[in-house]
Amino acid sequence: MTERPLDGIKVLELGQLLAGPFTGTQLAYFGAEVIKVEPPQGGDPIRGWREVQDGTSLWWYSIGRNKKSITLDLKSEKGRELVYGLIKQCDVLIENFRPGKMESWGLGPEDIKKDCPDLIYTRISGYGQTGPYANRPGFASVTEGFSGFRYLNGFPGEAPVRPNLSLGDTLAGQQAFIGILLALLQRNKSTGENGKGGGQVVDVALYEAMFNTLEAVVPEYDGAGVIRQPSGTTVTGIVPTNTYRCADGKFVIIGGNGDSIFKRLMIAADAPEMAEDQRLADNAGRVAHESEIDAVLNAWCATYSLEDVLEKLQVANVPGGPVFNVEDMMNDPHYQERGMFETVDTPRGELKIPAITPKLQATPGRTEWAGPTLGQHNEEIYGQWLGLGNEEMRKLGEDGVI
Repeated sequence: MTERPLDGIKVLELGQLLAGPFTGTQLAYFGAEVIKVEPPQGGDPIRGWREVQDGTSLWWYSIGRNKKSITLDLKSEKGRELVYGLIKQCDVLIENFRPGKMESWGLGPEDIKKDCPDLIYTRISGYGQTGPYANRPGFASVTEGFSGFRYLNGFPGEAPVRPNLSLGDTLAGQQAFIGILLALLQRNKSTGENGKGGGQVVDVALYEAMFNTLEAVVPEYDGAGVIRQPSGTTVTGIVPTNTYRCADGKFVIIGGNGDSIFKRLMIAADAPEMAEDQRLADNAGRVAHESEIDAVLNAWCATYSLEDVLEKLQVANVPGGPVFNVEDMMNDPHYQERGMFETVDTPRGELKIPAITPKLQATPGRTEWAGPTLGQHNEEIYGQWLGLGNEEMRKLGEDGVI
C-alpha cells in the first residue's frame, strides 16, 4: 500500500456528532491512527441518524471510516484516568464539547500541558473558546445564522433558506483539519527546548467557519455602507450567473459573466444583437440590465432540453452545467473516472461512500474499512496502549467504564 502523509500520527477523537468526527475522518483518510472514544451506551448518536439499516446509520459507515472505536465513560473518574493515559500517547486531540467541559474533567489544555507539551489540542465549538457567547450551545443551524451566511440565502422578502446539509459542521471540520496540519507543520519546524513544547491549541468556531465564506460582504459594508441582500438563484453584482429551467423541466446553471463569454453566450442563445449591445459590454452594464438578460436566457432555455442547452453551451465554450441529485452523480462518467465513490464492506453488504479530497498524486488518502462496531477496538487499544489485561477490561466493563 502506498504511503500516506499522516502515517504514524496518533489522534484521539472525543466528542460526538459532526464537526469533530468529520475532522477525525479526514485525518484517518490520510493515514492517521484515529481512536474514537464513544459512550458505552449507544455510542456516537450519528450511529442512529437518518437512514438506519440493521440498527446502524448508513452515514456512520462513511464518517466512521478508518477509525478505531473504543468505549469509555468520561463522566467517571476511572474513565478520565484512562483517557489521560491515551492522550499522553497521542499527537492530536480533537474535542467538540461546550467550552469548559474538558476543564471540569481536569483534561483542559493547561491541565495536561506538563505531560503533553507537544500535543495539538483541537477544540471545536459553536462560538469559540473565548468571548461573551462562548458558553452558548452552538449547533450548525444556529451558528450559520449568526455568521451572516443564512441572511444571504433565499429570495428577497422571504424567510432565509437553509441548504439541506449541516454546512457549519462540515466547514468547521475542514478548518480544524487545516489547523491541525498547520500546527503539525509548525511543531516539526520548531519544538522548543530539548525538542519539547511544540504543541498548541487549535480553536475552531462553527460561526467563524461560515463567516470565512462571506467574500466581500464585510469590506462592502465598511467601505460603501452596502448590506448585501438575498438574491434568489443569482449572485449580487455578477451578471449573468443564474439557474434556468429547460423544456424538459430540468435545470441548468449558466455562468456567462465574463465580457467575451457573454458575447458567445448571447450568440448561442439566438440573441446576437445583445452580444453587440454596448450597454451590456461590461459587468456594470449587465448588472443594470439583469432582468432583460435573464428574460432572454429564460426563454431560450425553455425552448430546449437540458441536454440540448448543455451541448450548445459547450460548443460556444460557455460555462454551464446541470443541477445534479445523488443518482445523477453516481451515474456520471466524470465522477466515476475521478474515483469519487469508494466501496466498503459492511455487515449489510457492500456500500458506496464518498471519497475524500484533495487528491494527492504520490501519497493519496484511501478508505481501508467502514465505520467500526461500537467498542470494536477496546481490546487492541486498552491492551496495547495502556497494558490492560483481559480481567481488568472485564471489570471495567462490569463497572460501566468501558
